[in-house]
Amino acid sequence: MTTVAAPADRRFRRSHVKPSRARRRWNRAVPLLKYLPLALIAAYGAHVGWKSVVQAHVLSVERIVVRGTERLSEDDVLEALNGVHGESLVRMDLERWRQQLLATPWVKDATLRRSLPSTLEVVIWERRPIGIGRLKNALYLVDEGATIIERLGPQHADLDLPIIDGLGVPGGASPPAADPARAELASRVIAAFKPNQDVARRLSQVDVSDVHNARVILADDPAAIWLGDDRFLERLQGYLEMAPALRERVERIDHVDVRFENRIYVRPAGKQARDKGTRP
Repeated sequence: MTTVAAPADRRFRRSHVKPSRARRRWNRAVPLLKYLPLALIAAYGAHVGWKSVVQAHVLSVERIVVRGTERLSEDDVLEALNGVHGESLVRMDLERWRQQLLATPWVKDATLRRSLPSTLEVVIWERRPIGIGRLKNALYLVDEGATIIERLGPQHADLDLPIIDGLGVPGGASPPAADPARAELASRVIAAFKPNQDVARRLSQVDVSDVHNARVILADDPAAIWLGDDRFLERLQGYLEMAPALRERVERIDHVDVRFENRIYVRPAGKQARDKGTRP
């Protein structure tokens, strides 16, 4: 008997079917899901650990180091930072405390730095007074930016600064305030004399009532010297060279105007006559 192999019926052959994309993604995600609980536990542990570190007593402010002060005392700085002791060094808002320091009249700028584990470092830049402003019959220290630092007192006896008149805001202000344009003119006048210390030491008063005409008085000369709004040192030196000859002709001088090229105008003291012109 001969055996004949019958061909397989293709209708019943199982075709090869590729898995769908969604199923392939799921298959890849299954191993990762096994590690998800561990990742969540690790993240929670890190959060709890960081919170514990932040709240730890060892990272709270226990010491404040102050640098850069001359006029301000360390107690003045600590008073401005009242409440910072015990605060978290990590979470504290440094800018908020910096703004409190800037509210102190002598503080022009400040920087705060964290120094772990428990120290706050404070660096101060103080304002530099350029003169003593006469405002509403009181005397105040003022800086080059028209900021009134504080009222003049016995603690400032070591400061050798010129009196600045005409500095107030036109029309007056309460509390007293310096006009920025007038303060800028006074600052330029005082700065112009610094290269010549002999002249700078003699500067007694600066009047900036007229923002286009600064007037100065020297310590050993009662005459007011009108300098205009530029070339202050050059013009003043021109007057100083001519002063002996002027004194021979005019015994008492009210003011001298040196704003014009090759000409000095002199008004004698105690007279209402028109200015007398004198060629250098």
